[in-house]
Amino acid sequence: MIIHLQENISVDNARKISSELEGKLIFNNENKLIITSSKMKSIDKKYEDFISEKFVLESDIQLSSKDYIKKTRKVKINNIEVGGETNNTLMITGPCSIESKEQIRESANLLKKLNLTTLRAGCFKPRTSPYSFQGLGVEGLKMLSDIRDEFGFNIISEVKDASHVDDVIKYTDIIQIGAKAMYDHGILRETGQQNKPVLLKRGFGSNLQEFVQAAEFILSEGNPNVILCERGIRTFETKTRFTLDLCGVSFLKEYTNLPIILDTSHAMGYSYGVPDLTRACVAMGIDGLLIESHPNPKVAKSDASQQLNFKEFEEMFSSLVPICNAVNRNLI
Repeated sequence: MIIHLQENISVDNARKISSELEGKLIFNNENKLIITSSKMKSIDKKYEDFISEKFVLESDIQLSSKDYIKKTRKVKINNIEVGGETNNTLMITGPCSIESKEQIRESANLLKKLNLTTLRAGCFKPRTSPYSFQGLGVEGLKMLSDIRDEFGFNIISEVKDASHVDDVIKYTDIIQIGAKAMYDHGILRETGQQNKPVLLKRGFGSNLQEFVQAAEFILSEGNPNVILCERGIRTFETKTRFTLDLCGVSFLKEYTNLPIILDTSHAMGYSYGVPDLTRACVAMGIDGLLIESHPNPKVAKSDASQQLNFKEFEEMFSSLVPICNAVNRNLI
């Protein structure tokens, strides 16, 4: 249950009621909200004078449910917006990992050429093997910050664990929580206690309920700026890296109020399939794309097989424009 308290309720009284209901109190646009377990379907009459509105939800998908907020939330990222009624499809691109100043500058020039707004690159890499490239860490974040200052791009980079959440918050404009960190409650709660946009990736072994409930941890800490990212799930198939769950995307569009971005690079795992998958995603009218591109993927220090070279990326990008026009989307 989501409970909106009356405006004149004091903070102390709000905390008292929240405690008695075993709920969570958050402050949202100067409103006081209490969120309880969805198992609560009714409330004692003694609280009625303190309540302006209440919402009874079927599951613990609550703050993110369209039964609570009917339209997709609008998330502002500096000078751009996604979600809401913007009809924007945000194209996020850049290398899997920042490797050098020269490499990231080449990527920045690609974005500038195509008039794109948002650059991605990993600095803390949660790799499967402990012997592979682990990222440049804070040094990489500083390089990305310098590129932002020079080119004016929005920067997104990944949090690997709670030890460097503050660094990622400091140097980026969008905080990415990767698939392997989706269940890290320390990261979820800390990113929820600030207001920068958070892009939450679906764990490759997580069902949709688990995925959206992870987003609820961020929302319930008071940060409304959450974006979901479908990046493929693990199935019985072995010929692709993962299986992109477009059926799941349809569910998320229908039942949640959060913007949705799709990462076709990690889903496919091989560059040859990324353009076709991306075109299919755009046709669904989604809010954004996350595509890995690299000046020379053959020498990339991570995920070399799935990154597009710049010629491949430009060809794919050109093919997306008419699809966006057909579904009334603006590619930004």
